[in-house]
Amino acid sequence: MTSEVKHLSSVEGSPRPAKRARLDDGASAPTAETEERMNASRAAEGMEGEDEYGEETATSTKGQVEPPKASDLYLDTINRAVLDFDFEKVCSVSLSNINIYGCLVCGKYFQGRGRNSYAFAHAIHDDHHVFINLETTKVYVLPDGYLVSDPSLEDIAFVLSPTFTPASIATLSTPVHLQKPSYDLANKPYIPGYIGLNNIKRNDYMNVVIHSLLHVPPLRDHLLLSNYRGKESELLKRFAGLAKKVWNPRLFKSQVSPHEFLQEVNRISAGKYSLEKQGDPVEFLGWLLNHLHKDIGGTKKKNSSVVFTTFQGEVRMETQQVLVRPDTGTNEKPRFDIDREIKSTVSPFLFLAVDLPPPPLFQDSVEKNIIPQVSIQSVLAKYDGQKTQESAGHLRRFKCQRLPPYIILHFKRFTKNQFVEEKNPTIVNFPLRGLDFKEYLDAPESHPSTIYDLIANVTHESAVGTTHDKESTVWKVHLRAGAGGGENEKWFQIQDLIVEEIRKEMIVLGETILQIWERRTDAPSTTNGMDVDRA
Repeated sequence: MTSEVKHLSSVEGSPRPAKRARLDDGASAPTAETEERMNASRAAEGMEGEDEYGEETATSTKGQVEPPKASDLYLDTINRAVLDFDFEKVCSVSLSNINIYGCLVCGKYFQGRGRNSYAFAHAIHDDHHVFINLETTKVYVLPDGYLVSDPSLEDIAFVLSPTFTPASIATLSTPVHLQKPSYDLANKPYIPGYIGLNNIKRNDYMNVVIHSLLHVPPLRDHLLLSNYRGKESELLKRFAGLAKKVWNPRLFKSQVSPHEFLQEVNRISAGKYSLEKQGDPVEFLGWLLNHLHKDIGGTKKKNSSVVFTTFQGEVRMETQQVLVRPDTGTNEKPRFDIDREIKSTVSPFLFLAVDLPPPPLFQDSVEKNIIPQVSIQSVLAKYDGQKTQESAGHLRRFKCQRLPPYIILHFKRFTKNQFVEEKNPTIVNFPLRGLDFKEYLDAPESHPSTIYDLIANVTHESAVGTTHDKESTVWKVHLRAGAGGGENEKWFQIQDLIVEEIRKEMIVLGETILQIWERRTDAPSTTNGMDVDRA
């Protein structure tokens, strides 16, 4: 009797045969053989040397060879190369997202594991027996329906649902991270965090924003350490899941698809940000930051969420109505009159928009080959409190009142008129390290450091000319790896699935759209405002 009981189970009152069970579609009642095995299993309960599942434990007689457990017979059918947990977790038959299991043999998703479920039918008809619950990461063998607990399956559970600790993320922004490459199933090395994102159709403008935000340490660490299992929004859950996959050091393949997250973006934005058409990364960034802030629990108050704590600053805007005076010349620009009322308002911001000077209107054959250039200090002069702008009969000037730990700059490169959307091809020259924002800040001496280093740079490429050609548009992002400049710092250029290291001198040559600057906490303010990076 002992040899017969070794492969039996009483889990959920159903037997667990040693060999693969092939059940007929119409089978509803147990056979005589099955009832005999169930009776034997019940009789075996409570026997010394057997656990709660009716299996014999390690206390077997010395000299006897332990036969393999039933679960072990199926584990060799698992095919890790076909497993892909990046896509939306819906049943491939019913399209339901409730109680979904992934087949570890073919990678398909099915609903449920009961006798009338699609996963059960798949196990019968396709002879695939090992399934993982995509929510709990528990592994079951079907059609038998018993739980499998095996250390060899831990890597699959980690790919499905990675977990991080404060110790594991402490070095992600340091040079140490560059010295520890990971390897995928094909033994291809990759650096976690610097991997490609699938461009499913036309979603590259969202990919560059995702990469940029996931390399901002406070936001990144908040998402990696999160455990959203409650009533949080689906958008927040999926963005946190995407962050964990991008930084996962144990991927099966060195790329990630943002499909699951972008499907939720498309749903919430009512199709405004779609996989199938090009969009504006700046608009998407503003939309995403505000939704994340609200979903995390933020309010209108300062520092009410990790988004506001990281990116929100304050800017003062002074306005005055323009009056034409008879004593002014015909070509004289309007200026602020201190004798009249000046309206002053202080507003919060999540990113600063800077204007590019217009390119030359008329060019000869030589000038067509010359790309206009401008320094970042000249375009940031908009916030020095002196430079004025005229708009709708009012003069305006700006100056920052408080700078956040991370400044997002938006270079306004596109303008629309009644006929076409125009592109400004002007190149902005900027340092990678040591940009001083002191001139653009009106704050007390107790304000933190005004020296900032670049951590992310989003560029735009399209057909030559001043027309914005969306069909030929390509978005790329430059990401800093390591820190401190010199040999401790590298830069990577990511365009969809293409990840390559880039020389630091090449970064400034692109048509920059977005930049994220990180406050340097260990450096005093310098006089010239620039620290030339030793490349």
